[in-house]
Amino acid sequence: MREHNARWYGGCAPGSPPAATPVGARLLWRDPALWVCGDWNPAHVRTLELGNARIAVLGPCSASEHELARALAAPDLPLAAGSWAGSYTVVRTVDGGFVEVLADAASASPLYLVDTPCGVVWASSARALSPLTGARVDVEWLGSYLRDKFTPAPGRSAWAGVKPVPPGHLLSLAPRRTGLSPWWKPVRRAPEEVSRTLRHALAEGVRVRVEGTSATTDLAGMDSTTVALLAAQYGPVTGMTLHPEGATRGGDVEYARALNIPGLERKFFPLGVRHLPFAPSDVPLPATDEPATSTATWAMFSEQLRVIAATGSGCHLTGDGGDALFLSSPTHLASLVRQGHWLRMLGDAMEWARLRRQNPRPLIAAALRGNAGHIGRTARPRPPWLAVSAPDLNPSVGMTARTVFAASLRNAARPANSEIQLADTLGVALANPYFDAAVVDAVISSPAEQRYSARRYKPLLADSFADLLPDAHRKRASKGMFASDFHHGLRLNLRRVLALADGRLAAEGIITPGPLQAAIHAAALGAQTVWPPLLAVLSAEAWLEAVERSPGTEWKHAETTPAGAL
Repeated sequence: MREHNARWYGGCAPGSPPAATPVGARLLWRDPALWVCGDWNPAHVRTLELGNARIAVLGPCSASEHELARALAAPDLPLAAGSWAGSYTVVRTVDGGFVEVLADAASASPLYLVDTPCGVVWASSARALSPLTGARVDVEWLGSYLRDKFTPAPGRSAWAGVKPVPPGHLLSLAPRRTGLSPWWKPVRRAPEEVSRTLRHALAEGVRVRVEGTSATTDLAGMDSTTVALLAAQYGPVTGMTLHPEGATRGGDVEYARALNIPGLERKFFPLGVRHLPFAPSDVPLPATDEPATSTATWAMFSEQLRVIAATGSGCHLTGDGGDALFLSSPTHLASLVRQGHWLRMLGDAMEWARLRRQNPRPLIAAALRGNAGHIGRTARPRPPWLAVSAPDLNPSVGMTARTVFAASLRNAARPANSEIQLADTLGVALANPYFDAAVVDAVISSPAEQRYSARRYKPLLADSFADLLPDAHRKRASKGMFASDFHHGLRLNLRRVLALADGRLAAEGIITPGPLQAAIHAAALGAQTVWPPLLAVLSAEAWLEAVERSPGTEWKHAETTPAGAL
């Protein structure tokens, strides 16, 4: 299989002398430079120029040429371009070389920047920028990730000296001056408007990715089924369903077979022993911006990606993000307390706790304190193997239920970009339309009672697409689970996993091997396991190994290849 590089883009602040540019980049503009790297769909790299003003949209975006022209001349770029469907970054230059970079509100297309002696350089890949600051991993970020991978240290990336651009902010670049200003904030919409906005955002996000290309999708639960049905409206699509080897009935397989619509071809992917979590893969794990969620299941994921690539797929759509959007914690309990709806709060807390076999008292106590960030948040002790200082970060203290929800979605969307980078290396353009900013904005704007129910499964999604989803799929209350596979995979690959416990993290003094090895042994024997911290440390070790063996981006300060060259 031909080797592919991850797709990313970036640019420089205006000014002299010229800032660094990556070797092999395709320059879109000069002075200041704007470039793309990797194999991009031409429809996802669009530029428009009018006099000295220029605008570029990088990534799948629903904007028409007329809308691009209007945004080019608009006095307020976020107002003109912030609500388009898709996952994209907008870059605009005006007279004098002033540059504006519109950062995605959901963090699905994260941006980063570094300060160099020649000025600011920004990009959509933290790892690509890291050679400009020494290509060193940020130990503080890594420690916080190992403490709680869902809330790593704010204001930092996995790479020392590489700073994230806050999502929903406008980056303004002028000679010797950099500015950041927020442009997005949560809004409230009526239920009918929420459903209408969500339908448009998701449908358009799917359309701009699959129209005119051969597409594949995951086909499992309600989230991926909705995406598959939307994709089938724009051309042939192949839906891929994973299932245990030999299990040809029930679960996701049964629902996939029952989905009979024009243009949808079904493909079943049987999972055997070689696909279990922690199994070795003949494809080395690629280096990414940060540890990828699928690291433990890379043997399965890499083979799935190769099967997808063999179909000639121009885009593979997933249902990732659906659970974060439509099965969120009941943070609205704090709002119900503020509004004086005591009985509703108590009823929702009791129902939520009953379904999860939990004590409702912590939920009720957090709601009464007005601490939306602690509602439904599992209190996890510090992992016993963590050897560096890493406080329990809870940036949601004092935030409203709506802003807590937005922060949780961003913390889910950002690491999903590493999955896209993994897929890129095997020639698959992976897409997660549920993390599109317009989709996230629509869901956050919904009243709590429209989004949340202890009695119905994903009511907002089911109701918004009631005319698209067949009854059986709309009324489905769960999806396939593979939790026991982690115990089984760990047991079969115990020696390999134990080696990860005494590797680079231990050598740097970030972890203590003994407690980690004890936890691995216990999990392999089937003991009840809190998986997130264990998977985080094993993924981080595998990531460090991948980073060490993979060449980084090469940069130069002289002029790069001519505009338009690859």
